[in-house]
Amino acid sequence: MYLRRLSLTNFRNFARLDLDFPQRVVLLTGANAQGKTSILEAVYFLAAFTSFQTHADRQLINFHEAKKNTLAVTRLVAEYQRGRSKHRIEARLILEPVGVLNGQRLRKEVLLDGVKKPVNEVIGHFNAVIFAPQMSQIIEGAPEDRRRYLNLALAQSVPAYARVLGEYNQALTQRNALLKALYERRGAALSLSKGNGDQLEAWDEALTRLGSQIILWRISAIQRIEHLASRVHHELTHGTEILRLAYQPAFDPLPKPNGQMGLRLNTVVDRSHLELDEIQDGFRGRLRELRSEELARGVTTIGPHRDELRFLANDIDLGDYGSRGQIRTALLSLKLAEVNWMKERTGEWPVILLDEVMAELDLQRRADLLKYVGESEQVLFTTTDLNLFAPGFVEQAEVWKVESRGVKK
Repeated sequence: MYLRRLSLTNFRNFARLDLDFPQRVVLLTGANAQGKTSILEAVYFLAAFTSFQTHADRQLINFHEAKKNTLAVTRLVAEYQRGRSKHRIEARLILEPVGVLNGQRLRKEVLLDGVKKPVNEVIGHFNAVIFAPQMSQIIEGAPEDRRRYLNLALAQSVPAYARVLGEYNQALTQRNALLKALYERRGAALSLSKGNGDQLEAWDEALTRLGSQIILWRISAIQRIEHLASRVHHELTHGTEILRLAYQPAFDPLPKPNGQMGLRLNTVVDRSHLELDEIQDGFRGRLRELRSEELARGVTTIGPHRDELRFLANDIDLGDYGSRGQIRTALLSLKLAEVNWMKERTGEWPVILLDEVMAELDLQRRADLLKYVGESEQVLFTTTDLNLFAPGFVEQAEVWKVESRGVKK
């Protein structure tokens, strides 16, 4: 898979930008704050329909356009090759006025080959993997940063994951609203009337069905990504470190030995043999066991929305004790593994996006990175310094200079 053409309208600092991409490495050079990262952000947005820099889509709309017009429209269009077929994907961010005084709302539209579709149906048709220095939050940040990483990777690679996750979140919202209403009414399990009990049973069943499928997908994905990442990490560290990904589901379908409450973080756990019906039975039973507690608290306490993922090197939790160099190496291993896992899942190489990563790596890591990405179909680098790349690599790449007004080839 590779990007053939990218067109941007009112995206970030670009009022208009049209680029034709070759099927090889492209080096986007230039000073800081010229728009290099914005180009990568646009490409990634068309794969995941979210930014790797902000959670607020409104920030992607060109500031001047939004300021001078009550109706502002941002358009991102990609023409790309997937296998033997050519496709066109388009995302529109529409900032429009609403009835209240000076009010605005943001609306998102997505089109695949000219047909408007729900976002969840389009994710995964165009694939991209992004690697940026700020992504150390995947390892160092909060649990929601790691869940977001998992969700974005799985949504691109596992058909129906985005849809099931969306339905799970809707069911979770409804269940929490019911629990909160019951909590506020009397704050105890005794408040559960037959009618409310039937509603809660219905939401329990929805949470069980959808949540169990998400857990099963995550078990499979994490196990495979861990295998690929540990192999890369072994090479990058010259065999001095063993990388592990420790998945800690809020509901763990694996029976605990001797009735213990939890497992040590460095315990190697194999959940690959679990079947969907086993997870569903356990999840359903656990929800029933926790019903009184959740009614008293007014919130759902277990499920994929509270899962955790930790990264360990030689049994040391990198999120708590990892050095800057260890975290960079682990993140590089993770991202290279994600590329290969996505290729295994979809049959297509994703477009690889690397934002100022060479400056973060030592000479050996730079050489290792260039070796690994050389197998893929298309790689986009940003850099302020071409000297970070080997001369032979630069000669074989397409070098573009990004300026605030556009791109010079």
